[in-house]
Amino acid sequence: MTTSSIRLDHGLIEKATIMAKALNRTAPKQIEHWAKIGKMMEDNPDLSYEFVRQAIIAKAEHEAGKLESYRFD
Repeated sequence: MTTSSIRLDHGLIEKATIMAKALNRTAPKQIEHWAKIGKMMEDNPDLSYEFVRQAIIAKAEHEAGKLESYRFD
C-alpha cells in the first residue's frame, strides 16, 4: 500500500486523535476508518450506520478466519 501526505483541518485531526486514543488506533488510522465508513455510507445510502459497522466487523472476522458456520434448524 502506498501512502500520500494531505492537508487536513486541525480540528479534524484533534478529534481523530481523541477518538484514536479511546479506540487504541493511531490518528491516521482513525481518519482512514472514518473515510471508509463515509464511503460505504455514500455508496449505500439506504443502509444504516449499524449495518455498515457490522459489515466492517464481519469482514475483519472473515479475514482473521474467525467466522463460525450458522446452522439452520
